[in-house]
Amino acid sequence: MKTRFSIALFLFVFLFSNFHCFTNSILAQEKKFSGFLPDGETYVDVFVADGIIEHIEPSDPDTTEQKKVYISPGFIDTQVNGYSSISFNKEGLTEAKIKELTKALWKEGVTTYFPTLITNPSELILENLKILSIACQDPQLRHTIPGYFLEGPYISPLDGYRGAHQKEWVRSPDWNEFVSFYDAAEGRIIQVGLAPEIDGAMEFIEKSREKSIVISLAHHNAPTSKIEEAVNLGASVSTHLGNGSANMIHRHENQLWPQLAESRLTPSIIADGHHLRKEELVVFFKIKGPRNLMLVSDATELAGMPPGTYQWNGKEVVMTDDGMLMYPEQNVLAGASFPIRIGVGNMMKFVGCSLEDGLLMASETPARIYSLENRGKLTKGFYADMILFEILDGELVILKTISKGEVVYEKGTK
Repeated sequence: MKTRFSIALFLFVFLFSNFHCFTNSILAQEKKFSGFLPDGETYVDVFVADGIIEHIEPSDPDTTEQKKVYISPGFIDTQVNGYSSISFNKEGLTEAKIKELTKALWKEGVTTYFPTLITNPSELILENLKILSIACQDPQLRHTIPGYFLEGPYISPLDGYRGAHQKEWVRSPDWNEFVSFYDAAEGRIIQVGLAPEIDGAMEFIEKSREKSIVISLAHHNAPTSKIEEAVNLGASVSTHLGNGSANMIHRHENQLWPQLAESRLTPSIIADGHHLRKEELVVFFKIKGPRNLMLVSDATELAGMPPGTYQWNGKEVVMTDDGMLMYPEQNVLAGASFPIRIGVGNMMKFVGCSLEDGLLMASETPARIYSLENRGKLTKGFYADMILFEILDGELVILKTISKGEVVYEKGTK
C-alpha cells in the first residue's frame, strides 16, 4: 500500500511540476500593452497571446509618464486607392510596393484596409488583382488586407457624378467580366460600388449578393425608386456620401435625401475637411449616428505629397497648400490626401462627438458592416489589432501599431 501511495505521490508531483513549467512557458509568451480606454478614465492592461486578446485587466497608469496614452482597436479603412506614391490603379504594381504601402498605413494606425481598384481597362484591373493575390500569400499582409473594393467601372458616365474616374472606361455591368475579376482576386472582392440607375445594375446586385459581396451605391444619380430597389435587393452602403455628385443638384430631387432617409444604408464619409463641410458632417452624424456611419480616407498615391501639380489617373490634378486634391478640368475633387486618423480628429472637432464615437466609426462599425470577424473591438478572443496614441491639438498621434499581436510600427523607429 505504501509503495502504491509513493508512486501516486511521485506522479502527482511530476505532473504538477511539468504543468507549472508548461504554464510558465505559456505566460512567458504573453505580451502586455497598456493605456487609457477611449473614455479617457479607465486604464487597462491588454494581454495578448498568439495574436489574440487573452484578457483585459484594469490597472494603474504610470505616473511618471508625461503624456496621456490611449489604447484602442486599430483603424479599418475600407477605401484606399493608394498611398505614399504607390497606386493600386496603375501599371507597375509589385509585391514590394504593396508591402511598402502597407507599412506606411501601419504608421498611420491602420491595421485593416481594402485596396480599392477604380474604373480602368479590364486588363489593368485583372493584372493588379492578380498581383494583390500573390502579395497576400504573405500571412501578415493577408491579415491586414482581408479583401478588395472594386469602385467602378460600373458607375455613372455623367460629369460630376463620375468624379475623377476616366469616362472612356466607364461601362455597364458585365457579369462575365466581373467573374474574371473575382477569380483573379481569388474570391476576395469584398465590395463593389456601382450606380443603380445604369442598365444591368439590378441583375448585377442580385448575383453579387449570392456571393455575399457588399454592394455600395457609388458615383450615381439614381432616383429614389432605383435606390429603394437596389436596397431591397441587398445594397447596404453609400460610398463617400455627399461626394461623387454634381456641383449643382436639384434641391428636392437628388440622390442625397433618399440615401440619408434609408435606414438600411450605412454611408461612408471622408472627413478630411475638404470633401464635406462641417454642417454636412453634423447632419450626417445626427441622422445616422456612429454605429451607422463609417469613416474612410479615400486616399490616393498622392497622399502625403507636397503641394503642386501632378499627373494622376490620366489627368492633371493639383494638390493645394492645405492638402486638397483638385481636378480643375471639372472643378471636382480627385480623391483625398489625408489618412483616416485625421478624420477621427475632425469628427471630434467639427461634430463635437466623443473620442469613443470617433473611433467607433473607424473600427467597430466597418468591422460589423463588412462581417470582419474578431476585429474592431478590444475584446477577449478578438485579434490583437490595436493602436497606442496620444492627442495633440485635436489630432491623433500614433505611438505604436500592433497587428495580430506584433508591433509593426513604433514612433521614433524606422
